[in-house]
Amino acid sequence: MKFSYDHAGVPWSKVERAAQVLTSEHERLLDVIRSESCDDPRCFAWLPEDESEVKAVKQVIRDLSINSHPPSVLVVIGIGGSNLGALAVFDAVFGKLANQRPGARPQVFFADTVDGGNIGDIVRIVDANLKAKKRVLVNVVSKSGSTMESVATLGVLWNLLRKRLGREADKHVVATTDEGSVLDKLAGEERWQVLRVPKRVGGRFSVFSVVGLFPLAVAGVDIGALLSGARFMLRQCTRKDVLQNPALVSAAILHHQMASKGIHDLFFFDTDLESLGKWYRQLFAESLGKQGKGMTPTVSIGTTDLHSMGQLYLGGPRDRFTTFVTVEKESRDLVVPPGVADELVPGLSGKSFCRLRSAVAESVMAVYRKKGLPFAHAALQRHDAHELGQFLQWKMLEMVYLASLMGVNAFDQPNVEEYKNIARRLLSQK
Repeated sequence: MKFSYDHAGVPWSKVERAAQVLTSEHERLLDVIRSESCDDPRCFAWLPEDESEVKAVKQVIRDLSINSHPPSVLVVIGIGGSNLGALAVFDAVFGKLANQRPGARPQVFFADTVDGGNIGDIVRIVDANLKAKKRVLVNVVSKSGSTMESVATLGVLWNLLRKRLGREADKHVVATTDEGSVLDKLAGEERWQVLRVPKRVGGRFSVFSVVGLFPLAVAGVDIGALLSGARFMLRQCTRKDVLQNPALVSAAILHHQMASKGIHDLFFFDTDLESLGKWYRQLFAESLGKQGKGMTPTVSIGTTDLHSMGQLYLGGPRDRFTTFVTVEKESRDLVVPPGVADELVPGLSGKSFCRLRSAVAESVMAVYRKKGLPFAHAALQRHDAHELGQFLQWKMLEMVYLASLMGVNAFDQPNVEEYKNIARRLLSQK
């Protein structure tokens, strides 16, 4: 990955002062990494170094003979941090239309809602595969084991599996949860395979644990490359030299911009990275939105949103800071053929779609510069597992530094429980 902060609108002297303020946080993070224990929620950072997570994933894959008998359908039941990381990597590596393309990989569905229409469609696809004697695997992910939305979907799919498979149904479910949770206990009773989340790792920081690694490995992602990228970025983001620490720099810039901006827009010039943006949206919002502080994270996709939001971004209120994310090389590309395109837009033929997208991205950033709109730019070489591991680690470490500058706890979400408690009371009434 490459980073540019030349037009972020923050004097470098302020970034350096922020780095001085973060000295104790930086040392604490290093202590957690050196200790290789999970007594502190910052331990997410060294998970890519922890071989036990990968070993646990590989053991379950062996126990279920997944390599020799891969599933035709994988359903990941989870919501928020329980599935957004895996979804982000899956979409980025294989594309948002991966399920529609023929291939050896399983179709992967992320059941993350209580929308009856959406879950009903997944259930019908699962049932059709079971009737055709094809293998289906369900991975239910819930740290507490009592997430209302996930439990509802699990109930429907487990009932279907037992109906179609009888005593063999237990071989088609893997539960990812905390040790001793209600889901952990149920998994023991039903003889499901179990993967346990590291104790102090929160959901939105869990992508490099079994939470993200298991479904991604089953889906065919190179999790070794994903973790290698994360390890590389960890070294960059724990450097004391502020110029070489991209997480610290981006945190300092965002903290400065919070004084006058209420929105942080993550603007991707790659459709397949939209889910990555939604992963970051949760990470940013849940980690920082406390004590009346924070910014509203939004996700934009180029070139699509330039034709719906571009006028507001360029001519509306100056209330946002933008981070542009581009991809330099495209593994799946097209070239515009001669003919109709030339008649309508001269000079278009012979250009690749990747070049067209790059031209638009360059022009948008040029207009931002001209208008004095502040932005940063992160460039991925390609959207493969190694680069994505770098991006995910960069942003999670950014949250640690930024929360420290803001004086908030990056790892809790006290207000989220308010609606959950009311919903449980309502559902318990006759």
